[in-house]
Amino acid sequence: MPRIISGKAKGRKIFSLPGDEIRPITDKAKMALFNILGPDVLGSTWLDLFAGTGSVGLEALSRGAAFVRFVDWNPKAIRLIRKNLEHTRLQEGDNAEVLQVDVFALLDHPDRAFDYIFIAPPQYHGIWKRALLKVDERPEWLAPDGWVIVQIHPNEYEWVPLKHLEEFDQRRYGSVLLVFYQRKEENEV
Repeated sequence: MPRIISGKAKGRKIFSLPGDEIRPITDKAKMALFNILGPDVLGSTWLDLFAGTGSVGLEALSRGAAFVRFVDWNPKAIRLIRKNLEHTRLQEGDNAEVLQVDVFALLDHPDRAFDYIFIAPPQYHGIWKRALLKVDERPEWLAPDGWVIVQIHPNEYEWVPLKHLEEFDQRRYGSVLLVFYQRKEENEV
């Protein structure tokens, strides 16, 4: 069973669903991600798209993120995220919001900029690429020095031509590939 790795909810278990309906990030990949981000998580804001169990957003909250918006269309995932927020004592409130909406409809209507946008959709449907392109169309979702982080299986990866974002790193942890994007420099756009 996955768990919170560090911070105020360290060690608390994260509930999941049986089967492969929701694919949570592995603890190894999650630990590596948060080691990369380090102290920048403190006070940061997150948009957790296709949030599933909420594992990444929960880890961010546990480590001192100021706000996480969890987004998923699946009612089972939404119930699971709320259960995990309660179980980890990181309940909804001023610093956590859970939305049951279609990610693509949401991305058409930016309402704030986030420091980190985490995209981890169901595998092998090209959904990650579609979501990344939507964020690229609406760069106002991303803070000027923010990052978009995509979690996919390594076999899913392809280079994506983007207008406002650029890939700057990749890290592989077994069957998890994390791909990092940031805003292009102004003179490159």
